[in-house]
Amino acid sequence: MPKVIAAWAAVRLELNAIHPHNGVTSRSIFINQNNNIGKKRVGHILRAAATVTAMIASAPAFAAWEPTKPVEIVVAAGAGGASDQMARMMQAAIQKNNLMKQPIVVSLKGGASGAEALMYMKSSDGDANKVLIAYSLIYMLPLSAKIPFNWRELTPVSVIALDQFVLWDNAEGPKTVKDFIAAAKAASAPFKMGGTGSKREDHVLTVFMEQKTGAKFSYLPYKSGGEAATQLVGNHTESNVNNPSENLEVWRAGQVRALCVFDKERIAYKTKVTETQSWNDIPTCKEEGLDVQYLMLRAMFLPGKVTAEQQAFYVDLFQKVTQTAEYKDYMEKQALKPIFLTGKDMVQFLEDDDKLNASLMNEAGFVAK
Repeated sequence: MPKVIAAWAAVRLELNAIHPHNGVTSRSIFINQNNNIGKKRVGHILRAAATVTAMIASAPAFAAWEPTKPVEIVVAAGAGGASDQMARMMQAAIQKNNLMKQPIVVSLKGGASGAEALMYMKSSDGDANKVLIAYSLIYMLPLSAKIPFNWRELTPVSVIALDQFVLWDNAEGPKTVKDFIAAAKAASAPFKMGGTGSKREDHVLTVFMEQKTGAKFSYLPYKSGGEAATQLVGNHTESNVNNPSENLEVWRAGQVRALCVFDKERIAYKTKVTETQSWNDIPTCKEEGLDVQYLMLRAMFLPGKVTAEQQAFYVDLFQKVTQTAEYKDYMEKQALKPIFLTGKDMVQFLEDDDKLNASLMNEAGFVAK
């Protein structure tokens, strides 16, 4: 770059030598045929200008920021859950499509119901080699456990999907929501509802089911949706409200039944998942007389105090991920709602979602005093 500046300075000196006091422009040099400038000098100026243009064209651009060591996707849950599965899908998509030079590793930090991951990210200010795959935990856990964490302390990157919840029971259990609620009401002891963590999405949905139906449930928190699925298959619980991806394999194997989805509309995907059913065949809970709705956030965050260039790198990275065949296939197979939000749109979404979750937590009585 200094050579380019010096070359331009030489051209300016040539121009000033022509009319040092009258401010004549280079354009007027070529129009005025009666001036005293010789053709050789004009040619010299043209060649000098051409040289500068070539130097600018060949000058290397400043390289955008990119990681120089392995990047860690932090998961605030245990192995086998929906967050773990999504993190590994993104890991595979990034590596297979060569979206990043450095390798990417999945780091499970589900300790203390996910608080381990949140505090890990909070303590990593300025470290752009860590990225959190976040869900509604970022709103709920600080309210229920009073941990010193606020999602606004992190750097938002993008919302990449929305996750639905399904009411599941064992394949040997009731076949409809109506029969399931009737059985729960008639049971001598509360039905056991398995879920991920305490005072979180699964637990909130369980409380709302009690409020809407009058049935009683004993909520049993597990480390992951995968573990909750295993407990349901083994008849250690009567039901769970797992995300579709968490019960996918046991549903496909005919070991559990999907009773309804907690959304205002059915899941869009119509390809058969089991021998007889697609995701779209699952009725909404409202259709079945249980008017409860909830969608869960799936978003990416960096630690606080990273640079705008580092944030931009990951916005671009995860936008590319959403365009891969791996992402599109995963969205359908796991019955997720694809979405991509970043910048102001993402922040507004987070603010609105935060208010909704705070309201639900208060209504359920889960906010710590």
